[in-house]
Amino acid sequence: MQIPAAFDYARADSVEHALELLEQHGPESRLIAGGHSLLPMMKLRLARPEWLVDINDLHELDFISEDAEVLRIGALTRHATLLESDVIARLFAIITDAEHVIADPVVRNRGTIGGSLCQADPAEDLSTVCHVLSAEVVIRGRSGERTLSMADLHRGPYETAVAQDEILTEIRLPVRPRFGSAYEKVERRVGDWAIVAAGAAVSLAGDGSIEQARVGLTAVGLDSGTVTRAEEALRGGRPSEELFVEAARLAGEDCSPDSDQRGPVDYKRHLADELTRRVLRRACRRAAEQGAEQTCRLP
Repeated sequence: MQIPAAFDYARADSVEHALELLEQHGPESRLIAGGHSLLPMMKLRLARPEWLVDINDLHELDFISEDAEVLRIGALTRHATLLESDVIARLFAIITDAEHVIADPVVRNRGTIGGSLCQADPAEDLSTVCHVLSAEVVIRGRSGERTLSMADLHRGPYETAVAQDEILTEIRLPVRPRFGSAYEKVERRVGDWAIVAAGAAVSLAGDGSIEQARVGLTAVGLDSGTVTRAEEALRGGRPSEELFVEAARLAGEDCSPDSDQRGPVDYKRHLADELTRRVLRRACRRAAEQGAEQTCRLP
């Protein structure tokens, strides 16, 4: 039986209180909400915090708020809440797609979007999703707030720009017209980490061509979070199987998977290619459907 090293515990009742506790207990204190990443690391003695600061009472960070330009998601919003949200499904179907294949109901009921992003695991689904959606995150410390892009948040595997005495409080997603997105994942068993996963988000121009495109891959060694050459190939083109095949080929070439127990490099590149094609088809179809709905609603 694996048992964590000894630690002390404090429960915060507000963001400001949590920040005070982090400052008071210093660099060996860690935040905990769902705990599905931190607790296994503690059991293996890979993490040995002296203090755990429980933030489950910070209901001010549990929200989904929509306006005309931005969807705001509180960092303490649970995976199950994201999965069940009609607003999320309507605006960002890629999140709903991803939540269907994240772990199991037990994890989804407790795990949070903020915890997932701060873990910065290369095989973590919502990190890729947020890169694809051009998300920004809000980080709060005792001296104030700052806003970062996903590229600036993630500095490498298991490393983020969130300082020890700061809290990620909010995720902001830009809302665009004629927009569609999708996510697909191959795993060894239901709820497992990805062997490979792919996400895509596209915005269509009035003439039906692709105005903006983002393509991301999970668990295949991408430093930037998205596949630049594939995105460039898509922009300005009209959605077609030929265009998707070319973009997918570039995505497969530009990822850097390792050979491991989940499969050899060639297999992972093949998956990157195939999954990219699938999500591009679905994202473009959803963007076209959203555009038709928006046109029908015009006076």
